Amino acid sequence: MLEIIQKIIFEVTGKSEVTIDTDFVRDLELNSFDVMNIVCAFEDYFDTTIPTRDVWKLHQVRDVIEYARQRGIEE
Repeated sequence: MLEIIQKIIFEVTGKSEVTIDTDFVRDLELNSFDVMNIVCAFEDYFDTTIPTRDVWKLHQVRDVIEYARQRGIEE
């Protein structure tokens, strides 16, 4: 799952230094528009929908991985 998230982040932002502990705002300096673009790419890749209320809970890559696992979204 980490590799998929790294790929999506790179495709959307061009940022390649992404680890499980990477914080989207603090480490990658992404704004809310960037985060929403990443979420849209993730939704497209996994053919799912992430409610806006859940998006704001996803601060780090580890949050996305845990969110996906809790919802049965797998590689």
